[in-house]
Amino acid sequence: MSLNTTPKGLRLHIAILGRRNVGKSSLLNRLTNQNVSIVSEYAGTTTDPVEKPMELLPFGPVLFIDTAGIDDVGALGELRIKKTEKVLDRADIVLLVIEGNTFGKYEEKIIKLLKEKSLPFIIVVNKIDTIPLTQEVENKISNYAYLKISSKTGEGVENLKNEIIKNAPDEFINNPTIVGDLVPSGGLILLVVPIDLEAPKGRLILPQVQVIRDILDNDAYAMIVKERELPDALNRLNKKPDLVVCDSQVVLKVAGYTPDDIPLTTFSILFARFKGDLIELVKGVKALDQLENGAKILIAEACTHHPIEDDIGRVKIPRWIKQYTGKNFQFEVKSGYDFPEDLNKYNLIIHCGSCMLNRKLTLNRIYKAKAKNIPITNYGVTISYVHGVLKRALSPFPIAYEIFAENK
Repeated sequence: MSLNTTPKGLRLHIAILGRRNVGKSSLLNRLTNQNVSIVSEYAGTTTDPVEKPMELLPFGPVLFIDTAGIDDVGALGELRIKKTEKVLDRADIVLLVIEGNTFGKYEEKIIKLLKEKSLPFIIVVNKIDTIPLTQEVENKISNYAYLKISSKTGEGVENLKNEIIKNAPDEFINNPTIVGDLVPSGGLILLVVPIDLEAPKGRLILPQVQVIRDILDNDAYAMIVKERELPDALNRLNKKPDLVVCDSQVVLKVAGYTPDDIPLTTFSILFARFKGDLIELVKGVKALDQLENGAKILIAEACTHHPIEDDIGRVKIPRWIKQYTGKNFQFEVKSGYDFPEDLNKYNLIIHCGSCMLNRKLTLNRIYKAKAKNIPITNYGVTISYVHGVLKRALSPFPIAYEIFAENK
């Protein structure tokens, strides 16, 4: 997978914050060696978050996010500041850019927010070629990680890259695996991939591609079939596969074809663990049994695709839920980064597999819901549950399996 095609959700997200005109955009351009963000002598040039992928070893592909000034003014300024603060929900590390003679209420507010979110951050003292670091400012920042740099000359920028590596979450150096811990080296994983209207022409969907790559990275084998070919594929094998993984939409059929002694799960359940908190999502799905007629359910999608006639989130899941519960619920769909601030109006949240989100943002959404006592689950867990095969689909995950079985 190339740098430009690596999904955003697999990248380390590095947010660049600071007052207007402290050189945030210049820093981004210097770090990426490209003119990504517009640079101007006038304050407030950047109005919305600007994203730029680049390669940063040892992480590989990362995503830098340039933001509007934290001291923006007026009604529009307030909106821009809110957008800037919202970036923190998906950031893994923050660069707080300052000038050497300025550190006050805006920076203190951001640092307080970063501490509340337990976000690692580095204070970047920019423009040292023209504005020296004063003793007063140095005293204020001495308890934090900080570096002096010049976006104009490049001085200190390589040191900043090394500091990012030192302060970034360990998970981006020791990346979790999707399936590598579920099968032995040399094991066989049989992937059941339906080709339907939601499959992009000539390609597989992103979670399927990522699982295949993870299988190869972990020295295992992948065999890929469509659902109607599964019985024949199993008969042809002289040894049982170590794991069967299928699309959630065919899980009932695949569960019927697959012998009980072969572990089975779905792509979406794999991603519930890889990107989020599988235990919480399993607990959340049981709320379906307690919902009253007219309850409001949020369908949260990470991507902003064009809905098809039989769309999974807008059509199929609501239909399957109605068939399972016999009740009528209100469904509201939110796509992309448009996750509601006010969750209190929902009785349940059903999230997609989050293949387009990083783990930080996915967990952030899960724990926001948990803080409000709003149950949250995901597509794959929900589909397996309403089809009566969730216990089977959790068989590769002993803890989640036990929690579901004990509380069913």
